[in-house]
Amino acid sequence: MSSDRTLLMRPSPAARESLSALTPILHRVVERIGETNDITTLALEPLEPPSMNFRCGQFNMLSALGVGEIAISMSSAPHERMLRHSIRDVGAVSHALCQSSVGDLVGVRGPFGSDWRVESARGDVDQRDTVVVAGGIGLAPLRGAVEELVRDTQRGGGRIFILVGAREPSQIVFRADLESWKARGAKVSLTVDLATSEWDGRVGLVTTLLADAGFDATNSRAMLCGPEVMMRFTARALIDLGMDPEGILVSLERNMQCGVGWCGHCQLGPLLLCRDGPVVPYAGLVSQLLTQRER
Repeated sequence: MSSDRTLLMRPSPAARESLSALTPILHRVVERIGETNDITTLALEPLEPPSMNFRCGQFNMLSALGVGEIAISMSSAPHERMLRHSIRDVGAVSHALCQSSVGDLVGVRGPFGSDWRVESARGDVDQRDTVVVAGGIGLAPLRGAVEELVRDTQRGGGRIFILVGAREPSQIVFRADLESWKARGAKVSLTVDLATSEWDGRVGLVTTLLADAGFDATNSRAMLCGPEVMMRFTARALIDLGMDPEGILVSLERNMQCGVGWCGHCQLGPLLLCRDGPVVPYAGLVSQLLTQRER
């Protein structure tokens, strides 16, 4: 009887893996970058090796010790040495993380979720155009993928078009990266909702950049991240231009709390976005689910 009881108490390999995914790993803040007045990028290194292996578009659960944890997408590329997360200061946990100083400790669980599907480019590069559309901090989950795609463009891959919309010029993130990507061959277009006296660029919704961006809609894929209303209208505009809906990926986030599909807080229809997302094809079911408000 005792041996049977011991067997029943022994967790399965899958359970052990899930329990491990619930244990934060301590990382040290090695760099802190103020992107805007309310967005901070933290570069993290584990206290002990190995470093995390991840795919572009995945997310981690970050812990502000003694405060709580939140889901934050990685804004670094797998080939970069640092693990980067760009965080908007909007709540107690994000505020604590944004106030971190170099040397502080942060708990990290992950990586979780699906990705932008750019890793296949490590072999034969994709010859299609790639249209990246970001709204505000939506560029953060896309940054790593853009880095990979720009590298592939230099190896003979398809063209990359980066279309970024922000509320105002001061809210444009990764300005140095945008200049670097442009210098390395990417087509970069910016627009803002509200212009300042110093702004001489485009004014209007990011969808206004699509028509004259220059990509071949019939031989393109797209990656969208930002407010859901922006992604809905952008996806529809891309389809109207001739893009295959199967080639449009969107990144969704719905109150992710556990990261392993246990708690159900991130449910969107039949999807648990921490497990089935955050990156999902727009075609089919998701195009309908995007009309549902987050609860």
